[in-house]
Amino acid sequence: MTDPYLAGFSDKAAVLAASERYWNPDKTRFWQEANVPLVIGRREGYVLTDINGHELIDVHLNGGTYNLGHRNPDLIRALTDGLAYFDIGNHHFPSPSRTALAMKLLALSGQPFERVAYATSGSEAIDLAIKSARFATGRRRIISIRKAYHGHTGLAVATGDERFSRLFLADRPEEFVQVPFNDLDAMREALRAEPAAAVIMETIPATYGFPLPAPGYLAAIRALCDETGALYIADEVQTGLMRSGALWAISRQNVQPDILVTSKGLGGGIYPFGALLMTKQAGGWLDQDGFAHMSTFSGSEVGCHVASAVLDITTSEQTVANVHAVIEQFAKGLADIRARHADWLVGIRQEGLIIGLEFNAAQGAKPVMSELYKRGVWAIFSTLDPRVLQFKPGLLLTSGQVGDILQRLEDAVVASAPVMSERV
Repeated sequence: MTDPYLAGFSDKAAVLAASERYWNPDKTRFWQEANVPLVIGRREGYVLTDINGHELIDVHLNGGTYNLGHRNPDLIRALTDGLAYFDIGNHHFPSPSRTALAMKLLALSGQPFERVAYATSGSEAIDLAIKSARFATGRRRIISIRKAYHGHTGLAVATGDERFSRLFLADRPEEFVQVPFNDLDAMREALRAEPAAAVIMETIPATYGFPLPAPGYLAAIRALCDETGALYIADEVQTGLMRSGALWAISRQNVQPDILVTSKGLGGGIYPFGALLMTKQAGGWLDQDGFAHMSTFSGSEVGCHVASAVLDITTSEQTVANVHAVIEQFAKGLADIRARHADWLVGIRQEGLIIGLEFNAAQGAKPVMSELYKRGVWAIFSTLDPRVLQFKPGLLLTSGQVGDILQRLEDAVVASAPVMSERV
């Protein structure tokens, strides 16, 4: 029988050769050179299996896309049940599925949100959030954080690190201003210098290695936005959907944004889906000209069935209780590992299951990633701060799985430390 995971290729070597030639040469070569020669075959729950048979516990989760695991059977059922009656629908017309999901998002999130708009990805949703803020305020200027990451589409990429914007000539300093994270004076100066449409913030910057906001920092930015008439956009694409221990990480900061963006995990790894929750002011364009922004595949009716099931599972009492138990087990286990290896694992940045592990070398997370891969755990270094390993465990992990991950992590920490010390 033909292996369905090979898609007609003879073996893994053939896949890699064709990938380098026809798909993405640089990325394909990068992972081979990084000793992560992964070509994903079977995937179930939190376990990925390379097409050559190497099993990995996934604590990367593709930025939270697989919060509820790979191929979650309840989400597959939601998709297949939806397909029995629906397709993507037509974005021009009212839809019961689309409207019911909007009502559920608003009921779960509460005030001050009154409107929902849909997108097919986090990047597209960020683009629409920026357009919405510009319409609502009549201003163009957007303030973001240096080394932020908000996606790669036209407006989103301009808010992020220059590595991604300059390559495509998308850096626009006259419209997109960046300030250092946790520097309230710099933010105050930027907001007061000239009128801004919005401040856009990842609640905890992911690709920057999950540095945590200083106490009161985000609330102070909210107050500055109120003072200067700018809107506050909370990017919760990677930090939302219970990863912090609350549905939205921003709520743990006692901050109410004008626009909240969610995606990745909202589709459960089954269907691409994104959404914006907006105040009435932020969503004002929907009242004036509902045709001003259109996206054929956004708010897909079958996608709504999946997203609704994601929300039901994520907010269930059982899931919430499990998340808090897993958070506590990781907090204790990681603290113990750090205590035993404090010269190498020098920092733990944790807000719930949003975790960055900081190592004592400029590229320190890379050898740890490689040693974890050998030991059957997949975690990724932070692109914009490779000292830090992004560690993003799933919401539905069992206590036994957590213990297994922690043991493999400590083994990788021990194995990587002498290797790195030779390179420093």
